Amino acid sequence: MASPQVTTALAEAGNKASLADYQAILSTIQSSATASSSSTTTTTTADLIAFANAALSGTLGVVNTRTLLTDLLTTLRNLPNNDPDLTIDVGQHVITAIPDSPLATSLTDQAAALREQVATAYEAQDEFLAAAKLLAEIPLDSSQRRVPDADKAAIWIRIVRNYLEVDDSTSAETYLNKLKNVMHDVADAELNLHFRLSAARIQDSNRQFLQAAKSYHDISFSPAIAEDERLHTLGMAIKCAVLAPAGPMRSRALGQLYKDERAAGLEEHGILEKMFFDRLLSTGEVDKFAQDLAPHQLAKTADGSTVLAKAVVEHNLLSASRLYANIGFDELGLLLGLDGQKAEDTTARMIEQGRLAGSIDQIERIILFVGGDAAGEKKGWGTRAQVPVAKEMRRWDGNVQALAEDLEQLTDGLQAEFPEFVAAHIAV
Repeated sequence: MASPQVTTALAEAGNKASLADYQAILSTIQSSATASSSSTTTTTTADLIAFANAALSGTLGVVNTRTLLTDLLTTLRNLPNNDPDLTIDVGQHVITAIPDSPLATSLTDQAAALREQVATAYEAQDEFLAAAKLLAEIPLDSSQRRVPDADKAAIWIRIVRNYLEVDDSTSAETYLNKLKNVMHDVADAELNLHFRLSAARIQDSNRQFLQAAKSYHDISFSPAIAEDERLHTLGMAIKCAVLAPAGPMRSRALGQLYKDERAAGLEEHGILEKMFFDRLLSTGEVDKFAQDLAPHQLAKTADGSTVLAKAVVEHNLLSASRLYANIGFDELGLLLGLDGQKAEDTTARMIEQGRLAGSIDQIERIILFVGGDAAGEKKGWGTRAQVPVAKEMRRWDGNVQALAEDLEQLTDGLQAEFPEFVAAHIAV
């Protein structure tokens, strides 16, 4: 309940319908809100709510009501204790009361500004979902209110970031798609940076790790962010590259990150280096890397394994293909920490998707690897059965060429040192 002084003053101001009297009351409420006790905060909340109800009564006219609501927003920002709870309580009451006011259709801008301010208070209390929903209520495409593209982008980016804070990438992507229609007309560098970063985070959340790694890596070069933030973004790029499905595309991404001189100083450099050089990863290294991953990066896939575990298995399988010409199902499973059947299924899937070069002999229960990365195309089983033959032919041609080159070098050396011997005994 409002204090008696404020109640009396509002009644007197209502009889006079004087803007100055209402502004004086608001100034008095702000001046008295100096104590930090809960009782004082409660009284201030009740006084401001009573003031808002009087302002929305419609007796002052459209212009004066807009002025008083703007003054109320200023007062909420300038209260000494800057209490988010007070802002939320008063703001939510006013937002609910505006539609019932006879002047509601003329207060659209004030209602939008109030929602933004209350959303800021929610964000200060880490209530990101409430902030996102409140910002989403702001009319941006209405014919009654024309909003510049830059202002639309600022609101939508806040919504996207708040949804991402609660790992709701689906809702965040909805507003990111709206942003795509206006960002080409937005010149603000900071908004464009937040847009790119939000897009990368959504790709990351949706497990589009290769795209996310590229997006993060590009952002890490931006001069608009501090050096430590650029390094953090580079670290996120490495994490996404590590989590990406093994294959030629991931190898290229790892190569770009490994060649970045800044990567050597990051904690993720160790696992990046091993993956780039196709070395087997140990359980200890994987567990240490997992400690810094986000929850969605440790989520379980359809087969019950985590995203990280699946990425490590595929990487170790690719590494094994560099070490072995062929290997049995059970032996490969022992190397990967799987049973023989799962090792075969994983290998078959990677070969079928063009991420691993090789073939499977199911009768002998042996996997035949082909050196080098797969080309990235999906091939039929009949075509893959011919791969080992082509491999042997290329190896034979390479050996013949190497022998011929060695023989030529030997002959040239003899001719330089013993020309008479060469002329008498060797046909050149």
